[in-house]
Amino acid sequence: QVQLVESGGGLVQPGGSLRLSCAASGFTFSIYAMSWYRQAPGKQREMVARISNNGRSTYYADSVKGRFTISRDNGKNTVYLQMNSLKPEDTAVYYCTRYTADYWGQGTQVTVSS
Repeated sequence: QVQLVESGGGLVQPGGSLRLSCAASGFTFSIYAMSWYRQAPGKQREMVARISNNGRSTYYADSVKGRFTISRDNGKNTVYLQMNSLKPEDTAVYYCTRYTADYWGQGTQVTVSS
């Protein structure tokens, strides 16, 4: 029973930072690449970051490159997304998923305003 629970979202000012967490269970976490997606109102869900199963390879969308950092702790079955220099355009619900994208968590809301 795959479960993905995102947390850490909130309201931040432009230029601020947040760290999102995704607690995974129900599968062998350490053999799956993991991704963060986001969905803003009226827009398609888009991938913003991906990390390989061993954490040695990462991918970032151009829109977040240099500002966001994805990481993982396989001992804790947890993926993180450190978001710095946040912009209003980053406002969205953020989701994590394994690379097969067959399960999704409830998402966590990130709002960048003021």
